[in-house]
Amino acid sequence: MNPLNRNNNRFIEIMDTTLRDGEQTSGVSFMPHEKLIIARALLLQVNVDRIEVASARVSDGEKDAVTRICKWALQAGKIDRVEVLGFCDGHTSVDWIHDTGCRHMNLLCKGSRRHCEGQLKKTLDEHLKDITDVVDYATSKGINVNVYLEDWSNGMKDSQDYVFGLVDGLQKTPIERYMLPDTLGVLNPLDLVGYMHKMVKRYPNLHFDFHAHNDYDLAISNVLASVLGGCHGIHTSVNGLGERAGNATLASVQAILRDQFMAQTHIDESQLNEVSRLVESYSGIAIPPNQPIVGDSVFTQVAGVHADGDNKAGLYQNALLPERFGRKREYALGKNSGKANILKNLEELGLELTPEQTRRVTARIIELGDKKQLVTQEDLPFIVNDVLKHGLQEEHVKLLSYVVTTAYGLKPLASVRLDVNGKTYEESANGDGQFDAFVRAIRHIYREKLDRAFPWLVNYTVTIPPGGRTDAFVQTIITWNWNERIIKSRGLDADQTEAAIKAVIKMLNIIEKDFS
Repeated sequence: MNPLNRNNNRFIEIMDTTLRDGEQTSGVSFMPHEKLIIARALLLQVNVDRIEVASARVSDGEKDAVTRICKWALQAGKIDRVEVLGFCDGHTSVDWIHDTGCRHMNLLCKGSRRHCEGQLKKTLDEHLKDITDVVDYATSKGINVNVYLEDWSNGMKDSQDYVFGLVDGLQKTPIERYMLPDTLGVLNPLDLVGYMHKMVKRYPNLHFDFHAHNDYDLAISNVLASVLGGCHGIHTSVNGLGERAGNATLASVQAILRDQFMAQTHIDESQLNEVSRLVESYSGIAIPPNQPIVGDSVFTQVAGVHADGDNKAGLYQNALLPERFGRKREYALGKNSGKANILKNLEELGLELTPEQTRRVTARIIELGDKKQLVTQEDLPFIVNDVLKHGLQEEHVKLLSYVVTTAYGLKPLASVRLDVNGKTYEESANGDGQFDAFVRAIRHIYREKLDRAFPWLVNYTVTIPPGGRTDAFVQTIITWNWNERIIKSRGLDADQTEAAIKAVIKMLNIIEKDFS
């Protein structure tokens, strides 16, 4: 039997620490109103079981934030799901937490002999006395207590007798949860399964949480291992924020618990992407595009063969369906695009093209993809319009080659080779800019070598198509006056100057029929 399936439908509690450990990410500091908005989103929308919102005694601003959250949580009936980290400091942390209106303290204790003796300079018995004194005082103030066994992972590796002695001394107190952190991120899944199993077997009536750190990029693997070992709750943070390499990512924890362990949680998966974007905005820490579940690229198929397989039988899809997380599958447009990618995007937009039109649009997208990495779905209507509007006319004027240069202290120079009705012409010119130099060179060809008039430029605009990206392409629209007639030509390209040059060549083909 698959060991992952041995406890199907087991419930796992989720405590999110974005607002406490997540805020310990270097450079991250949430304003009080931002903490309140994130807390509301986590409890009301995502529906995590508990949130840890701050550390006691940090600052007046932190106290204000916790007070606001607790005031709202009390009114919303969520106050028992709000927790604050406290310390073995007599009455100080308890009083600070009590003043905010919070009813749950997560008391930080030493979970390894090395930390107890090396940092506190105390024996296990002395530390137990300090802990129980704080627990007794908190209980008298109506505050429930959970305990963190800080550095528990190293405690299990180096001093299990100390860990068991600590829990033996606390198990008859009113402590609700024993939270077991891999404080320095040193555990691997194989060791963790064994350590967690020992804790659960020795103390079958206690509630154990696991708190991962990602120093070895093993946080998510260790979450699964801890559940296999029998823990009852998992600590997470949105987008994996946290001290050093961060904590276990909320969205990934939810997916792995449901899909790999078949566990039950209270999480509303459809809200995970929205809360990730909220935290991204307030934290200033960008979500990597390849971040599982919430990254920009994780539900985007690039290769044309993938789109073809999905079209025929959903062959390139797995259990991580984007709709679960409030998202949708996309098919990238670029140099790897095949006809299937284009058809998927056209279908999404409600556009129907003939096979020949689809071929030409695909060729244009591949051309753009060779220059830049990404063409968005929002760009597609503009590409279609450009190709269909200008791609059918006979080309009397062709740009064979050009060079535009610029140098400090010198005017830009353009050299152009142009084919007009089968004859080749070359010219060079200086200008006030690269595009101006190019137009002057073309004008010299028309006036001096062809003895023709040349249209006057009336207006020049450059835009990024709505919803597009600057690394895809720009749209240049140029308005010309030709024999008192207004002509508009448009060019699309990844490079602004080349987009403008394409607009010029399109204009020349429009007016060429007047000379024929």
